[in-house]
Amino acid sequence: MKKVAVILSGCGYLDGAEIRESVLTLLALDAQGIKYDIFAPNIDQFHVVNHKTGEISEAESRNVLDEAGRIARGNISALDELQPDLFDGLVIPGGFGVAKNLSTFAFKGSAGEVLSEIKPILKKFNSSKKPIGAICISPALLALTFGDINPTLTIGSDVGTAEEIEKTGSVHQCCDVNDCVVDTKNLIITTPAYMEGSANLNDVYQGITQLVKAMSAIAK
Repeated sequence: MKKVAVILSGCGYLDGAEIRESVLTLLALDAQGIKYDIFAPNIDQFHVVNHKTGEISEAESRNVLDEAGRIARGNISALDELQPDLFDGLVIPGGFGVAKNLSTFAFKGSAGEVLSEIKPILKKFNSSKKPIGAICISPALLALTFGDINPTLTIGSDVGTAEEIEKTGSVHQCCDVNDCVVDTKNLIITTPAYMEGSANLNDVYQGITQLVKAMSAIAK
């Protein structure tokens, strides 16, 4: 792979993109000599959460693209500018923003819906035989999108989330944080990262690195 698209869902694991996973993804890509462009939808977050207290800030509103720009150091584009034909693959870091802003998986599980803006992008990468990497809870987004083709995915070992994923038609496979699951048929690669809440930073990085390497290995 020469260049991939990275989609972020905000900034902060409780209401946006998981910051550590996002940065480690960019580091893993850079370490493999893979260029990237970063994108996020220009929409309001579902809600804003105080990351110190865990409480919802009822009176506050934030924009997903603006928040993701913090991680991207301003070098970011709106999701509607993403042209799959210009990239060799796609990576989606985790964080509750994936399940709240990019989909409604956090609230409806397997009955959830995918943001209308992102679904055709996912479909285009898949139909073009370009690998998609999903980290942490992001595999749930792929399960909602591709359940009809029965992809093999992992979110680690969380039983409840795995059951919801399998209700979509997807196959869940348990996986350690420092590893990844590779679906060579559907060109989908997934790794648990902070779905395992006690995961250490090095293991998360190793898992994301394995994901990036696997994407490169199966890219056509």
